[in-house]
Amino acid sequence: MRLKLGTLTLALAAGGALPALAQTCTPTAITPYINVNGTWTQTSSATLKTGTSAIFGPQPVSGGSWSWSGCGTAGAAREQTISPSVACTATATYTNSCGARSTQNFTVGVGTWASVKFGGGGYVSGLVFHPMTANLLYARTDIGGAYRWNQGTSSWTPITDGLGFGAAESSYHGIESIAVDPNNDQLVYMAAGMYNSDKADARLYISSNRGDSWTYVNLPFSTGGNNGGRAIGERLMVDPNKPSTLFYGSRTAGLWKSTDSGRTWAQVTSLSSTKMTAAQISAVGSAMGVELVVYDTGTKGTGAATQTIYTAIAPDYASVSGLTATLYKSTNGGASWSAITPPVSGYHIPHMVRAADGVFYVVFTKDAGPGAGGPGRLYKFDGTNWTLLKSEDPNGGTNFGLGGVSVSGTGATTRIALGVTNSWGNYSGQQIVQLSDDGGRTWREIEAQTPGVTASGWVDDVEIDPANRDHILHVHGGGVIETRNASSATPTWSASVTGIEETATQSIATPPAGASYLFVNSAGDVGTWVDTNLTTAPTLGPGLGWSNGIFADMAWSDPTYIAGSGVVNSTGVGTGYWSGDAGKTWATFASLPAGATSNTSGESSIAVTARNNFVWAPANSVPSYTMNNGASWTATNLPALAAVGWNRGYRLAADRRNSNKVYAYDSGGAWWASAGKVYVSNDGGHSFALSQGSVSANLAPNGWWVTSMAVNPNVEGDIWLADGNALYHSVNSGANWTKLSAFASVYSSNSWPDLQGASMVALGKAKTGSPYSAAIYVVGTINGVWGVYRSDDGGATWARHNDDAHQFGGIGQMAADQNVYGRIYVSGTGRGLLYSN
Repeated sequence: MRLKLGTLTLALAAGGALPALAQTCTPTAITPYINVNGTWTQTSSATLKTGTSAIFGPQPVSGGSWSWSGCGTAGAAREQTISPSVACTATATYTNSCGARSTQNFTVGVGTWASVKFGGGGYVSGLVFHPMTANLLYARTDIGGAYRWNQGTSSWTPITDGLGFGAAESSYHGIESIAVDPNNDQLVYMAAGMYNSDKADARLYISSNRGDSWTYVNLPFSTGGNNGGRAIGERLMVDPNKPSTLFYGSRTAGLWKSTDSGRTWAQVTSLSSTKMTAAQISAVGSAMGVELVVYDTGTKGTGAATQTIYTAIAPDYASVSGLTATLYKSTNGGASWSAITPPVSGYHIPHMVRAADGVFYVVFTKDAGPGAGGPGRLYKFDGTNWTLLKSEDPNGGTNFGLGGVSVSGTGATTRIALGVTNSWGNYSGQQIVQLSDDGGRTWREIEAQTPGVTASGWVDDVEIDPANRDHILHVHGGGVIETRNASSATPTWSASVTGIEETATQSIATPPAGASYLFVNSAGDVGTWVDTNLTTAPTLGPGLGWSNGIFADMAWSDPTYIAGSGVVNSTGVGTGYWSGDAGKTWATFASLPAGATSNTSGESSIAVTARNNFVWAPANSVPSYTMNNGASWTATNLPALAAVGWNRGYRLAADRRNSNKVYAYDSGGAWWASAGKVYVSNDGGHSFALSQGSVSANLAPNGWWVTSMAVNPNVEGDIWLADGNALYHSVNSGANWTKLSAFASVYSSNSWPDLQGASMVALGKAKTGSPYSAAIYVVGTINGVWGVYRSDDGGATWARHNDDAHQFGGIGQMAADQNVYGRIYVSGTGRGLLYSN
């Protein structure tokens, strides 16, 4: 008799015994993959737009059998296509060839993430056209990642929101250079890292699908996407004839070369082997280093590396490396270099472009920028001779420099677009964009005083569309401006910022349900705004111009009353303002509390208890309260904050169910400082007592920016606190605190976390039928996975609210809507405000 059990055949002889089992069947690990919008990602969670589909495709791909349940899955096929109408969880079960089973859950959210409309709001530092494919254009920014132009929707698509740009990767939202392969319009490279140093802390991102997804390698040098001179370049260039060869002009470590499509890099020591030290970098502030690379070729795809290459050297790197010139040339693919004597010395070369006839147009400017001051010069260079085409010199109180340059055509009819920097275009004839259609012999101004458009002084990159010479764009401090009729005697210009959202929010405050506005946004550079519509730019604010909004709050008993703080950037002086009609009109406070004028960093908060009554905690200061709308102030009894090496402050929160209660949270200020503490006021924020329960809880010390406190607006004394490492809950006004076990920081080799366990908490409208009176949202890490998590049952269970495609370079601020369940407002790193549906 023979029985077959799985793959084991047992022989049973009459009167015989079963043989001993010689092996153990081990379950096979499942690797989860989800395909959304045609892209496979190794992940077990995703968020789909309503009405769209996704594919589950776990691995292994052979050798066993699959079964499914949930989310509309069925049958035994390994790949399952789903189109759920609501959030759901699918379970895949894999039975391997020896009979062992393993399971994998897939969680799917249904909804969207979208940007709150502002429009630009930050510095776009460079524009890069693909030279062969019409309308394929990339924009890089200093703190907000990168974008790709979508011709079909006439808008910009963010391409750095997903994997590779999470909470531990926020510094890579500073993009220093972008390069495209002229032979392959799908391939794009991006060098990222916000600040230069003597460390190798930058990345090269590589995409084979125009930025829809990225892989990356670590670069052996630093980059400075948000340093001075960030529009200089492009520093990264692909050899058009042999595209596996790339050069990179680094800020601190000379020129580098890759021969394997950016995977590995070697310093071009034939130019210089110098790597700047920390002391040398500190001495110059923002190192400029090797500023750009230009290939001298009119061909592409020959297979043989381009031999003639130019590279520009900044004065700082020339000085420390002993190089004798600011421009060098190689005629053997970089094996050796010879100095080119420039027509002016001691200048930066922010841009150098080659016309189709082999003539170079080279910008020299004294300052590095942004908004570089002069003197500035534009020269034509034929490889031997220099011809001066344009000069800018300080004159009569102005100090204009030259920035971007772009050319179209050849010879005597070459079109040249030239950016004049540090110019605001605020009077007729003032230069912003100069255009020449005769190779630089004559010039005319084509932008100044265009109705409705004001460039913000930083015209550091200008591009002529290679597919349409009448289409000219340039960057500035608020985004991108373009004209599509440059040949007209009076070209028309308009902002091209739809989809670009680069404001840097410092705080978000949401009012009670039914208020006439959605939230108050306090942001860097653009000030404070009251938003009433997510799809149109806000119009209600104090109107202080170039200013930082720091913090704002409103009276929940009367949300038409709003109090805010900020700083006017031109003077650096702090200010405070209020509105009594939901943001339609504003006035400044008659006086300010101690510390508010000079302590203008973001570690500040305000808690409004009633109309005309609030507590203000400026950074590094003892909070004060007013009972007469800022006519006078009285200091609270909260302790002064000890210095820890950077700014700190109290986080204040008003109890919305009892106006006498105000809570103050001192996070300790730094991870090495004293433990965090909570103080409680029962007299409207006039005096506070230490919560001994918070002392017993042993709250982790942490910086302001990774901590948060929120009060349930529906229940008195119900407080949630994120101390950077964990989440805590008090149901008795801070007397006692319970630590929730779900959240935990992730550490590697440092004393501080790579991923914060819980850095932000907000409470919004509850899900219908839920056992807790509010939906709780936490930015943090569960089981090693960072994200936004939501609980509908008071913290007993958690579900991820975002997904891998919506990382936004980390989340710095968050508030929850009181009208719509599931809606939160978050600020990504330089990505403006975003909201969930």
